[in-house]
Amino acid sequence: MTETLILTEIEDGVALVRLNRPKAMHALNTALIVALMDALDVLDKDDDVGAIVLTGDVRAFAAGADIKEMQDASAVEMLQKDHIAPFDRIRKIGKPVIAAVSGWCLGGGNELAMSCDIIVASESAKFGQPEINLGVMPGAGGTQRLTRAVGKAVAMEMVLNNRTLSADEALHYGLVNRVVPVERYLEEARALAKEIATRAPLAIRAGKKAVNRALETHLADGITEERQSFYSLFSTDDQNEGMKAFAEKRKAKWKGK
Repeated sequence: MTETLILTEIEDGVALVRLNRPKAMHALNTALIVALMDALDVLDKDDDVGAIVLTGDVRAFAAGADIKEMQDASAVEMLQKDHIAPFDRIRKIGKPVIAAVSGWCLGGGNELAMSCDIIVASESAKFGQPEINLGVMPGAGGTQRLTRAVGKAVAMEMVLNNRTLSADEALHYGLVNRVVPVERYLEEARALAKEIATRAPLAIRAGKKAVNRALETHLADGITEERQSFYSLFSTDDQNEGMKAFAEKRKAKWKGK
């Protein structure tokens, strides 16, 4: 029987996506990553979904990449197969993706969490990039996103000396958005996603894109793009409805148009 690598459910405008390799602590092999990105693509096009929560289980969000899949590969084979390429697809998801992290979040798992837009962590969450113990380094954006999130000093320790951050440390350094008790981490992530899902869909997509661009471009270029997106939203029904509802002191009814 084929293993179901990804489990999804939709409720109240929120899609819950679960990594499903519990015996391997959701280690990220190519099949799992491709299945995940396929699922995210489908949900991104689903009008019944306003936001997405991505999680593993209480023990682990994802404990890293599947080492067995690559341990005997040569450099040429790694370049040709490009196991990491599917990670890039998450950048094209327009809807907000919230990582709900409990337990171990290491290596590729941490890189996956950092690829999401918001991270809600349980008090048991531990974040790290332990690739140095295997004679390699992060390869799915870890050195770049981690440095932007926590700064050079902490990132260097994590990448070069396997420093692991507790949930509270991750909050302190800006890696996660909030820390909650273990029994509430998924509930908190879903509640946050549900709240975001009530917002204007087109403005959500434009805002997410603009914030991500701030990490990728010069300030002047980012401001120019932001302004263009801001003005373009004035051609939407949602902008008209949102401002009209504000003036009439009522709740807006978004159409996503």
